[in-house]
Amino acid sequence: MDTAWMDIAAPSGALAVGLLVAGVAVVALLVGAFALGIRVRRREPGPPRPGEQPRLPAEGPVHEVRENREPAEVPRSDHRVTPHDMPAHGNLPTRPGPSRKRRRWSAGGSGSFGGGGPGST
Repeated sequence: MDTAWMDIAAPSGALAVGLLVAGVAVVALLVGAFALGIRVRRREPGPPRPGEQPRLPAEGPVHEVRENREPAEVPRSDHRVTPHDMPAHGNLPTRPGPSRKRRRWSAGGSGSFGGGGPGST
C-alpha cells in the first residue's frame, strides 16, 4: 500500500484549518467595524431641519471676484529655503496686481499637456 498521498495530505489539512481560522477572524473584524460605525453614527447630530438651512444674504447672491495677484517673492539665499525659513512661514499676503488682463500662454508654447502646440522637439 502506498502512503505517499497521506504524507502530502497531512500538512495541507493543517493549512486548511489555519485558513479557516484566518477567514473567521477577518469576518469577525469586519462585523466589529460595522458595529462600531453604527455606534459612531448614532452619536452624530441629525441633518438640519428646513428652518436651520442657510439663507441667501439680503443683498442677494455673492458673485465671484476675478483679479490678478502680485506674486510674493522668495528671498534669495545661498542655501536651500524651506517654507519655515520664509517670512511668515510662507504665508505672505499678496496684493492685487495693477493689470486686470489675464496672462496667457505664448503662441506655440506648451501651456499644458495636449495644449495643441508643437512642443519642443
